[in-house]
Amino acid sequence: MSAMKNSVFSQKIYSFLLAAYRWYLQTPERSLDEAYNAALKIQEIENKHFNGNKIDIDLAMYSNSVMDYFESDLKKLLKTVRMRLTEFRASRWSLNEENQKAAEKVGIEYLSPSLVLQKLNFIDQIISKYTTISDQITSKALVVQTPNLPVNSVISEDKSLLVNTPTLPPKIATPNLDRKPEIKRKTDTMGVLPRSLLSTITRLQVELDPNAEQEVIQSFRQTQRRTIISIRFILLLIIVPLLTHQIAKAFVVGPIIERVRSSEQMQIFLNSEMEEEALLELQTFEEKLKFENLIIKAPPLSSEQIENEMGNKAIELAKEFRHESSNAIKNIFADMFSVGAFICLLLVSKSSIAVLKDFIDNIVYGLSDSAKAFIIILFTDIFVGFHSPHGWEVLLEGVSRHWGLPANRDFIFLFIATFPVILDTIFKYWIFRFLNRISPSAVATYRNMNE
Repeated sequence: MSAMKNSVFSQKIYSFLLAAYRWYLQTPERSLDEAYNAALKIQEIENKHFNGNKIDIDLAMYSNSVMDYFESDLKKLLKTVRMRLTEFRASRWSLNEENQKAAEKVGIEYLSPSLVLQKLNFIDQIISKYTTISDQITSKALVVQTPNLPVNSVISEDKSLLVNTPTLPPKIATPNLDRKPEIKRKTDTMGVLPRSLLSTITRLQVELDPNAEQEVIQSFRQTQRRTIISIRFILLLIIVPLLTHQIAKAFVVGPIIERVRSSEQMQIFLNSEMEEEALLELQTFEEKLKFENLIIKAPPLSSEQIENEMGNKAIELAKEFRHESSNAIKNIFADMFSVGAFICLLLVSKSSIAVLKDFIDNIVYGLSDSAKAFIIILFTDIFVGFHSPHGWEVLLEGVSRHWGLPANRDFIFLFIATFPVILDTIFKYWIFRFLNRISPSAVATYRNMNE
């Protein structure tokens, strides 16, 4: 029996070693295929979105956020190509004639030399365009590319082009109606002809352009893709931390905390507020017993009966507050997991963040002046208005209860006295520094509504 087991074990070891050896012998072909497939994906992006040209911000009619998306994919594919080519060279150097003969014995057929050279030539042809792609990406990350679009989607109500300078936080893709490389600014000096007349002439030129319809369709597809990516990323930012919190609380943190706090000697109350709340509830229960006894005109309860009822209620309250204390401790560690998941999601989604920023900019700065003023007044009144201290107080008390901390009134009052003031200063600075340049009419509407 033992000999049979040893034989089966030896066969398993032999099959495992044989599979590992086959994997080692197939490393050159596998590495070359992966590099070739990555090069094919780069070529597919070039043919589909850049008319067969290299992926370059100067050769495309895409916004800066869309180019960030393409360049992120390009970085990953180029990294894959270089790593797999390095692995291909190293594996070919380590393999000798004996290995090749062994490969033929185990049924491994290598690619013909002509096919290998053909794939290598194709890979070199693709990646030779991007020998300095890292320098191009870092130098062009600060450039705002305005697509040549005929749709006036982010122009304010006064029909003048929006500001799009590197010093401003919003990078708004404005239509390049006059087909000039430079960007017009709202603060530029006035020309000889009225700006409205020039915009009318350029609009007529666009309408007479035979490629206008194709550009409109391309612009719509870009906007649709940006919207889908942004909404999906927003849902991920909400769903992933919540799921991480619940899973960590139920399966990771929860069992550990329950095991630690399972003994009866563990502290029931995490702070004095919980103890006072339990004592108040116990006193209310005692008064309720006496009151109900008087209403129904029943014989008065004896002291022993009252003590028994009070003892049962005390045990019930102890279980309830023990569970609440354990839940508060679980929330602390589960929130750490949620924050970690949120940060990891942000770190691995830089291209999605760029697309989301462009999406929010187009929505906010594409609103009418009255809508902008309404949103600003709504947010300022909620967070820094006259009634905002009550909301901050409720929020801070809820956070303290969530983590099982005592609600420190001094800290809450100090927070309310400083943080809304800082927010109010930031709002006013943003209005004065940025919004006043981008949309002065919105600032005027805001002041009139606020007065």
